[in-house]
Amino acid sequence: MATSFDYWNDCVDVQDMEAMWQEPEVSTEWLDAGETKGNKVHLSRDPDGEPYLTQTEMKAVADIIVRRHFDSQIQPDMICAIAELASDRQPLSTRWYDKKTKETAQGIMQILPKTAEWLLRDLGYKAYEVEGNPDILYRPFVSVYFGAAYIKWLSKFEEEERSEEFVVRAYNGGTAKATHKSTLQYWKRYLAVKESLPSRRFVDEGPSVNNAHSSTAQAAPATQNTNAPSSEKTGVDYIYWDSKSSPEEMQEMWSRSEVAKEWTKSGEKRGKVRFSHDKDRKPYLSRVEMKAVAEIILSKHFSTRGVKPSVLCALAEMVSMRFVNGVGPRIGLMGIDYSTAFWLYMELGYRAYRVDSAGDLTKPFVSMYFGAAYLAWLSEYEGRERTPQFVVPAYLSGPKNVNHQETGPLWLKFEQALSNYEDMKRDPGNCTIL
Repeated sequence: MATSFDYWNDCVDVQDMEAMWQEPEVSTEWLDAGETKGNKVHLSRDPDGEPYLTQTEMKAVADIIVRRHFDSQIQPDMICAIAELASDRQPLSTRWYDKKTKETAQGIMQILPKTAEWLLRDLGYKAYEVEGNPDILYRPFVSVYFGAAYIKWLSKFEEEERSEEFVVRAYNGGTAKATHKSTLQYWKRYLAVKESLPSRRFVDEGPSVNNAHSSTAQAAPATQNTNAPSSEKTGVDYIYWDSKSSPEEMQEMWSRSEVAKEWTKSGEKRGKVRFSHDKDRKPYLSRVEMKAVAEIILSKHFSTRGVKPSVLCALAEMVSMRFVNGVGPRIGLMGIDYSTAFWLYMELGYRAYRVDSAGDLTKPFVSMYFGAAYLAWLSEYEGRERTPQFVVPAYLSGPKNVNHQETGPLWLKFEQALSNYEDMKRDPGNCTIL
């Protein structure tokens, strides 16, 4: 396959690009990620360096196609859930091979070229010319268009009104297997994925999901803001720990003497603990809080993995400056994007926390949990025990992008961040992660 995409502009036409910018959630996500209208927009990359659509982008493409070509007669969420299962929203995906026709399914919706040609030739779906040009199916709008056309045909298969279950199972295994036990598991997975899709309601809780690494923000102060005025006096609405943590998590935080001492000194009370806020009113964690969250998560969920709290804390310093909502395109303390968290949850079984939307990753314990899970996965990437010199840059830039000859400055920054945590001060030079 010679097709490759680095930017959205490589795989959509001008009209579709304009339509994407007009979607409020998309424009907000792109602007938060540092994209600018009129310039090329980067595609996000997964841990293996493959381009993918964020869930916001996927939903927007489905909405636009359904409105434009299908009079809103198809559920966009059905399209999104099928895309999640079929390709992980990767436009260059080629996962399924038809042994009879020797064809490979292509794109986000995993459409066979022969299926797209049949939809065009026999059913009149001619918005995109696919005959003689199968690579066009790698383009998100084209793939979703033909996927939606196939869904619509299945919904009226043999001139009967078909159920959602029939359509989904037939999409996976063909109409002959729509009621066969071989497609039942796919249907169950579809329901779980569809239920987990984030709402399109826009909540301004911080930067959007993206894999780009940012280091442009100012670091949060190193200590708790002990003189933070109350919101009653200032009119400023503070963000509270209690709104982003469970009662059990708050109890564990209070039970740690260093945290309790810091909070008590700041005038915090049980049930209403403020985050520290910088001069721009952005909430952040003190290093005492940061270390406590890391230790709680590791002791509860990763006790056999040997991950060091200080390593997680140092990574958080680098990716988020300890800001609750993250920095730039990195969301949350650990900079884990929604698609990676969802993949860790669905595929690798890290299910101590449920992630229904990207906003869940602005919760300190949730972000820390999935950051630790991703770190554990990287430490055994491709079945090999990996060194810290591989794991750290892989966490920051993706495992496919690690270049050992160019990681020197990055490693020095990591060691500097590591030195902020007292267990590393007692053991300088030792950086065993697993």
